[in-house]
Amino acid sequence: MREFDYTITDPDGVHARPAGILVREAVKYRSSITLEKDGKSGDAKRIFSVMGLGAKCGQTVSVKVEGVDEALAAAAIEEFLKANL
Repeated sequence: MREFDYTITDPDGVHARPAGILVREAVKYRSSITLEKDGKSGDAKRIFSVMGLGAKCGQTVSVKVEGVDEALAAAAIEEFLKANL
């Protein structure tokens, strides 16, 4: 399993547009990708799970990636977050 934390820097937090793009990125991988914030977790491959976390600017989310392509998936998701959120 690969894990990393990311602090949201987008002033609008995780809103619909970047959440949708994140989901499109996540579904490219076979590994499970989970986002966690404040004791809640959500599947990064489901937009309502991502939006349901309610991550705002300055808050930190933990990303857990587990599966056959976890190294590649974790790197791609981390790069996506840095570029978009």
